[in-house]
Amino acid sequence: MDKPRFQFGNVVVVHENQIGLIVKTWGPSLRRKWYHYEVYVRSYNSIEEFDEPEINHFVFSKELAEDEPAFY
Repeated sequence: MDKPRFQFGNVVVVHENQIGLIVKTWGPSLRRKWYHYEVYVRSYNSIEEFDEPEINHFVFSKELAEDEPAFY
């Protein structure tokens, strides 16, 4: 069996534009062929469930852009 693509605490994108945080991972089962995740989505203030293909990593840089320090 392959390892899950995401781990606890990964920041991810769901529903194309919502940011979420992985809070639980479930392995494949008879009912689901993919890894299954519980994701806290702040915009909804709730935990939503997603199969692995429905989730993308949220990519952020390791350094702030020139215009970002003033924002933080």
